[in-house]
Amino acid sequence: MIKFFQEDIEFDLSKPVKTKKWLITICKSNGYEKITVNYIFCSDEYLLEINKEYLNHDYYTDIITFDNSEEEGVLESDIFISIERVRENAQSFGADFDTELRRVLVHGLLHLMGHDDRTPELKQAMREQEDECLLLF
Repeated sequence: MIKFFQEDIEFDLSKPVKTKKWLITICKSNGYEKITVNYIFCSDEYLLEINKEYLNHDYYTDIITFDNSEEEGVLESDIFISIERVRENAQSFGADFDTELRRVLVHGLLHLMGHDDRTPELKQAMREQEDECLLLF
């Protein structure tokens, strides 16, 4: 089950049903049948406070993923996404907002599935995975 929420902002996801089906397809194609992922759309300031409180990071980010899974093969998570940061990044990267948002949505899932982006090589591999997933939309 994939759910979308808002916290401290007004935001309506375009194509929510199609987006849910797409994200579930990605999960299932990677071997996950039990899926409980909550996406919480929020502001830069809201996500900054989460970043400070839970990760001891004092900087803005577009996404923070909390893995709540307790057993193998199960995806359970709360994923916070700053809509302001996604808009700014879309503009910086020359992408349209919806595409950049989908990239961030799937980025969180890929982290939950074990993908990492801490080095330039891993970051490139993550980007390639994101691109493959975006083609499925």
